[in-house]
Amino acid sequence: MNLLNIVVALPAIGFLVTLMVPRDKPQAVRVIALMFSFLTFFASLGLAIGFRSDAPGAQFATDVIWIPSPEIHYHVGIDGLSLWLVLLSTLLTPICVLISWRFIEKRVKEFYAFLLLLSFGLVGVFVSLDLFLFYAFWELSLVPMYFLIGIWGHERRVYAAVKFFLYTMAGSVLMLAAIIYLYNRASTFNYTAILEMLASGKLSLTNGEEMLLFLAFFIAFAIKVPLFPLHTWLPDAHVEAPSAGSVMLASVMLKMGTYGMVRYCLPMFGGAAERCAPWIIVLAIIGIIYGALVALVQPNMKRLVAYSSVTHLGFVVLGIFTFTQLGLDGAVYQMLNHGISTGALFVLVGYLYERRHSLEIADYGGIASAAPWLSTVFLITTLASMGLPMLNNFVGEYLVLQGSAQANFSWSVVASIGVILSACYMLWLYQRVFYGATPELVAGHVFDLKPREWAAIMPLIALMVWMGVYTSTFLPAISRTNASILDFRKMNIRIQVKNPPISPYLSVSEVRHAR
Repeated sequence: MNLLNIVVALPAIGFLVTLMVPRDKPQAVRVIALMFSFLTFFASLGLAIGFRSDAPGAQFATDVIWIPSPEIHYHVGIDGLSLWLVLLSTLLTPICVLISWRFIEKRVKEFYAFLLLLSFGLVGVFVSLDLFLFYAFWELSLVPMYFLIGIWGHERRVYAAVKFFLYTMAGSVLMLAAIIYLYNRASTFNYTAILEMLASGKLSLTNGEEMLLFLAFFIAFAIKVPLFPLHTWLPDAHVEAPSAGSVMLASVMLKMGTYGMVRYCLPMFGGAAERCAPWIIVLAIIGIIYGALVALVQPNMKRLVAYSSVTHLGFVVLGIFTFTQLGLDGAVYQMLNHGISTGALFVLVGYLYERRHSLEIADYGGIASAAPWLSTVFLITTLASMGLPMLNNFVGEYLVLQGSAQANFSWSVVASIGVILSACYMLWLYQRVFYGATPELVAGHVFDLKPREWAAIMPLIALMVWMGVYTSTFLPAISRTNASILDFRKMNIRIQVKNPPISPYLSVSEVRHAR
């Protein structure tokens, strides 16, 4: 069996096995969930070990018919864009199991079953090469997150869950309509086949068709990112979600939107993407500044981190629509960076909530005295989130700003204000929570990290340093795929019917040679 199929299947198997465990054995449920999540992660490491960054095309691919009519394929594979996002998903699932070990005490079986189902849906989104299969996994991932927020969230959990579901479903309906229209024109849902038809001229879209299809896909992805002004569901969802839900939402689910922009909007609708880029970049820069300013005045820790995500994902969208190699490399790298550093912030905020049972910044202070190791780990994560050199976020933000400077220097100047503001709100948060007088409730309830908590947070801390220093571990595979996407986008803009089919996975030099 193909290793990628094993990675996709293991969370689904874990979901079914978890459902069969008796409800009165919560500890067995936790152990089974941890076992399947670790198995999935270790299997995904095999994908990274066996992946060849110099090989064209999707690797570990499987293409079999799923539904005969209309012909829908189970078509999966990975390239440099999806590889690291799959590993990010599989890494964070066991971490979420660990941080929920003592916190989740009601409906334990259902909680871990939904967590594994969410992992299954997220991995499926990143490996799908059939448009209908992609949509099926996309919608599947909404369901467990809806229940994770609505059942195990805080006081306003039902409101936040319904708002999250309605926003994302509204965009999904537009994307489904666009997928069906593409199928009627191309007679296939196969992503690679559609790209080859666009390259060869067998499928030709008018400017109006291309623009409408682009907007249908883009709006669905922009809601998921979320891009300003479609971001209002995010703070509510984060504040009300349990810690594991916040980690998976911020670290992986938001990347579904930016991944979709790179995977589908740029290569399939290159002309429309170029025409819409100016106003998209304006929205991205507004989101960068707006998110940082609103984060600066938040009294709630989770809401502050949620608005910081609006800023960080604004950098990702900016990098994507610069249409430069550096900008796109930085955007994809920043997806991973944000997943690690913001995921760690939500883990640590969850630790504080478990101790003090409050998310209000004013209820804390002086934790550095009561819990020095917790304070140290939080400081490293804070510095990573604000983009300190030698830590991961610095690399992604630098590449995005460098790429945007190549396209339009004024974009970089304005966007860099977000970097300055991020230092302001993150350091101010740290000062208020960890320094000053220690309230009696903090001194009596906030204790230092325990072994289980160390086990959950240390992989993320190690990755912050590794990704900030050894970027060559990740960037070659990312750069090759991005170069192929950018060159295919340019070719799609200047398409002529006489052009031969070109694989979108070829390198820039190979495409030019073939043409």
